[in-house]
Amino acid sequence: MTATVFGVDIGGSGIKGAPVDLGRGALTQERHKVLTPRPASPEAVVAAVCEVVQHFGHRGPVGLTFPGVVVGGHTRTAANVDKGWIGLDAEGLFREALDLPATLLNDADAAGLAEISYGAGRDHGGVVMMLTFGTGIGSALFTDGALVPNTELGHLELRGKDAERRASSAAKERHGLNWEQWSVRVDEYLDLVERLFSPQLIIIGGGVSRKHERFLPLLKGREARIVPALLRNDAGIVGAAMAAAAKAD
Repeated sequence: MTATVFGVDIGGSGIKGAPVDLGRGALTQERHKVLTPRPASPEAVVAAVCEVVQHFGHRGPVGLTFPGVVVGGHTRTAANVDKGWIGLDAEGLFREALDLPATLLNDADAAGLAEISYGAGRDHGGVVMMLTFGTGIGSALFTDGALVPNTELGHLELRGKDAERRASSAAKERHGLNWEQWSVRVDEYLDLVERLFSPQLIIIGGGVSRKHERFLPLLKGREARIVPALLRNDAGIVGAAMAAAAKAD
């Protein structure tokens, strides 16, 4: 692996990036963040990503996450960004704009790769699920360390709508829920994914993982062990850098 690679995490509310030391799975400098443009059109997001990368004067491979399905560098869905992303060769667009090697993958998959390699899922066999609670709900599913990409389980139906409309951290803010009220919704969602996939370990990530002590103790006991992401909200940046380095090797 390349020793230091750049990672960018594109989210529904913010775009953040930093150089990553892949020997330690840690950022080498404080991350730089800009707000996700409104609307989050391809042109506007690419410009914001360029600003983040240029802030560090980085020249070398760049890994990028995207909040939707990514297949062969093409973005297939766009639930929390502009619909202009659907069907786009986004990886090629970033490569051209940055004039650097670029690798694109789903945001929760990137976070999961980082947690499996450096964090709460390290050396854990069986079925492991990473769930990121933010603007939406992202998911990464692993079996014996192997990723099943683009699961996008935030779009499972719960009470007649996308689960992330009820149980994301954005839904908590939108509906003015306290931690106890929100934890009831999270429990309902976890019941659903546990019935479908029977994971042994569920890792909770995203921005809300910084406050895990406020809600994890409120969740009911279940078969799966539930733990916070050790890399917190840096996991996507680290996983993006991992993907870029793997492609460069």
